[in-house]
Amino acid sequence: MNHAAEQNPQAGQMADESMLRTLRHQIEAIWPQESKLLSRYALPQGARILDLGCGSGEATLRVAAMFPGAGEVVGVDVMPELLTAARSRPLPAAPPVSFEQGDGFALRFPAGYFDLVLCRHVTQMVPGPERMLAEIRRVLKPGGWAHVLSEDYGMLHFPEREGVDPDRLWHQAVVPFTHATGTDARIGRRTLPLLRELGFTHLGIQYLTLDTERVPRAELAGIFTAWRDGYTEAMARHSSMTVEEIRAAFDAIIATVQDPRAYGVWQVPVVAGRRA
Repeated sequence: MNHAAEQNPQAGQMADESMLRTLRHQIEAIWPQESKLLSRYALPQGARILDLGCGSGEATLRVAAMFPGAGEVVGVDVMPELLTAARSRPLPAAPPVSFEQGDGFALRFPAGYFDLVLCRHVTQMVPGPERMLAEIRRVLKPGGWAHVLSEDYGMLHFPEREGVDPDRLWHQAVVPFTHATGTDARIGRRTLPLLRELGFTHLGIQYLTLDTERVPRAELAGIFTAWRDGYTEAMARHSSMTVEEIRAAFDAIIATVQDPRAYGVWQVPVVAGRRA
């Protein structure tokens, strides 16, 4: 395996068109809750903000709108396919927003450059996420904030439906797939301790509750449909579950979300910390 593949073992899934759908539905589902957490950061006039793993720029532009007094907002991603989508979006006149390809393990920016670094939906997709968190610390100013949304696939709870138990999907397909790619399906519960080990202060963890009561069902169903379309075959190659079983588990989750009588929930940890 070459260096690029080692750093980005899920590149095939990230380049698939389903990833653009995932990011579009995720931001619509998550932003109403996450924006309240972001509003807590009291940034100075002219602050520099980094969106590491910006994908198609869905969050980058929303963050820029939240902090119109920022001096610079930069979105960095390793995937050219996603950056093409990001660059196609209309950019605000202020603050200045740019998108660039870069390695999240070795950013081009000097130490102490940013006032706020966001890293959303990334840690579960990379090997050695602690190295990326250390790089975030390096580029943060003393007193700057890290905002890390770390997915954890032990925090999805959906009922059995027509004999199909969705819990099998997360434990018997997703976890083996991430083991095979050197990534961590349950990094969400490890992120706060990792930031603590790096010396971050003012640490806190909040949970976004993405459930069928708070999130439009169409957006929630869209996330799981995109995951099914982008990951089923890859997961089956590393799982005791077949393609048909994995697809049936996703379909059971989607059916639950679309059923107005049913309930399901995905809890998403967001960890914040300040560089000492």
